[in-house]
Amino acid sequence: MISRRYLVRRILLLVTVMWTAASINFFIPKLSPRDPIRERLMLAATQGGRNQTGLEAMVEAYNQQFGLDQPLWKQYLTAMLKVVRFDYGYSISQYPRTVNSIIKDALPWTLGLGLMSILIAFVIGTLLGALLGWPRCPRWLRIFVPASMLTSAVPAFVLGFLLIYLFAFQLKIFPLSGAYSRTATPEWSLEFALDIAKHAFLPACALVLFQLGGQALQMRSLMVMTVGEDYITFAEAKGLRPRRIFARYAVRNAMLPQVTGLVMSLGTFVFSTVLVETLFAYPGLGGLINGSIQVLDYNLLYGITMILVFAVCIATLIVDLIYPLLDPRIRYEKG
Repeated sequence: MISRRYLVRRILLLVTVMWTAASINFFIPKLSPRDPIRERLMLAATQGGRNQTGLEAMVEAYNQQFGLDQPLWKQYLTAMLKVVRFDYGYSISQYPRTVNSIIKDALPWTLGLGLMSILIAFVIGTLLGALLGWPRCPRWLRIFVPASMLTSAVPAFVLGFLLIYLFAFQLKIFPLSGAYSRTATPEWSLEFALDIAKHAFLPACALVLFQLGGQALQMRSLMVMTVGEDYITFAEAKGLRPRRIFARYAVRNAMLPQVTGLVMSLGTFVFSTVLVETLFAYPGLGGLINGSIQVLDYNLLYGITMILVFAVCIATLIVDLIYPLLDPRIRYEKG
């Protein structure tokens, strides 16, 4: 059971984490000596072959538009209010588009790629690790132990490079980059869905392989410790079927630390997803983050980072609240 007092404490902790992340996210870009408005206007004037007469007036006007002419404390308060309202204003690099509209276009791609990858890696890695840690495990499965060690030690973007070289350059089975073919028309059809799946296969494989090895090794170690517990010996002495002991006694008791490890790795997985999306030119949040850093688009960078922090915090809260379902011994209540 979950008490109201505990739920309030967890929500207050989530708000504190969000406020801290928002503050850090606000002040770090301000440390840069670059002026994104001036750089963008000078680049536009140079590419258009125009002189730079009136540049200072334009810079001042754009600074007023984006609130960059205000004192730092006023900019900070405005940024905090934007976090509460989930409204991050206009993008500096893609003006007059709003940050919310840009994120809205890119977020479904990241959610589809990231969520599917982490769920597949967690399910397969947990099952594989449980089998590897079970004494009656077939010998041929043990070849996955060194393979899991290898994939867990290699970063996701390096795995992405290897997959691109093997399946895109050499075998030419999958496309190099993008989310769908340039000649394809976005529509609700089976052909377009298959085209999306074909483009997402390599980045998804890079993320799954990166996460799967660690999940399998962690579950294997948890199963080895769980198998040595007294209740497992007692269940075997009672003559229970090995399948029941494996599923209901060993795996179920090893799942709680496994879920905890998954939550702790969410931050690393989000960072890996961003790098893999950038590598494959996938139209998700990864490419937006890379572009916003290059042009120092404060508002866009601020909005994307806060969305990612909020997603990790919410996922952590949800997993924390479902712990009692995984282990009935856990009670979030007074007394």
